Amino acid sequence: MMVKLEKIDGGKISLEIEVAENMLEDALGQAYKKVVKNVNLPGFRKGKVPRPILESHFGSKVLYEEALEILVPDAYEKAVVETSIEPITRPEIDLLQMEKGKPLIFKAIVEVKPEIVLPEYRGVEVNREVREITGMDVENRLAQLQKQHVKLHVLENTPLASGDLALLDFTGYVEGVPFDGGSAENYALEVGSGSFIPGFEEQMVGMNIGEEKDIAVSFPQEYNDEDLAGKPAVFKIKLNEIKRKELPELNDDFAAEVSEFATLAELKDDILNKLKEAEEKKNSNEVAKRVVETLAEGIDVLLPAALVDREIDRMISEMENFMKMQGLSLEKFLSLTQQSVEGLRLDKREEAEKRARAELLLDAIVKKEGIEATDEEVEQRIGKMAESYGQPMEVIKEYFTTSGQAETLLQEIKVRKAIDLLVAKARITNVVAPATKEEE
Repeated sequence: MMVKLEKIDGGKISLEIEVAENMLEDALGQAYKKVVKNVNLPGFRKGKVPRPILESHFGSKVLYEEALEILVPDAYEKAVVETSIEPITRPEIDLLQMEKGKPLIFKAIVEVKPEIVLPEYRGVEVNREVREITGMDVENRLAQLQKQHVKLHVLENTPLASGDLALLDFTGYVEGVPFDGGSAENYALEVGSGSFIPGFEEQMVGMNIGEEKDIAVSFPQEYNDEDLAGKPAVFKIKLNEIKRKELPELNDDFAAEVSEFATLAELKDDILNKLKEAEEKKNSNEVAKRVVETLAEGIDVLLPAALVDREIDRMISEMENFMKMQGLSLEKFLSLTQQSVEGLRLDKREEAEKRARAELLLDAIVKKEGIEATDEEVEQRIGKMAESYGQPMEVIKEYFTTSGQAETLLQEIKVRKAIDLLVAKARITNVVAPATKEEE
């Protein structure tokens, strides 16, 4: 196979690919075997029509079209590897020659990743915001644990207060008529949460168990049901039960209940260490991000639209996967936020352009530094993924082998090593992080 490469306008490459005559003839033979299976001609059994008769009856074009389907994809992929180009679009194929007794010649025009001039990437200057983990952070985390393990106690002779959990029956009326979805029995409502129509929960405060009451409210003008929006309503309610939250006491018993530690002091030490580890990891990630962004911003390159669109596709795919874990679909999200797919893509474009620049930068550094992924690094990465997904390593390996994602895994490892190199060579200045609202 012979390949001629030519650079053309618009960041595109033209590959003129010549496939040897014998390979074309082999492909025509394969095409005949495939096509003849479905051919019926008088005097011949189905699938047994000789090739010369098939070609004379239907024309040789039917075999040549099938042969192209066999030859072109494989020849194009081999040409891409041979020329070391990095396509970012599907190729436009133009057939130049396909005749009996001659080589197959076709042209593939494809947009490729643009080449960039690397800036000086060793010694880039960035700031690292450092925040000391204090006892207050530990206390805040303990308070979160308290809330997660709150206990509910049924009250008997105590009026309902804001923050209590009320079990109530209710029926809503508009102009004296009950409306769809406006009634329930033993509905659990946290008073003061703002879950119901404005004014509803406030009028419940002070009620006693067994008490019945009429609550007058108005639906908001922007209510999602147009038939009810802005209309006054009356809810007839009955309070069945009151439960009040009680935070557990912070002591050794609490520590033993919520952790593997026997004492509160041990739990506090563990929280402190984990908060420090999390802060260090956050700082490391932020430094890496700033180093890459600082260098990527200095690249003088016209980003191909196809490259940016590909990044947008990835971002939306990441977004879909995250929402699936939350039980939400992209369509539902767009409906709730009153967005279109086009609007979402537009919102993602700026970040996608940053990602595309970073990708060009890191790819170029990987090549210049000759960074490779070792078998041990691949094993470690697959091992971490297997642990994360709770699957055997063999299952994860099989996925990468059969899905064609093995090269993607190798590239991710190389890019991570390139980032580590940039951070290791960067000149980092520690600065005190601004105080958070909790610290002010």
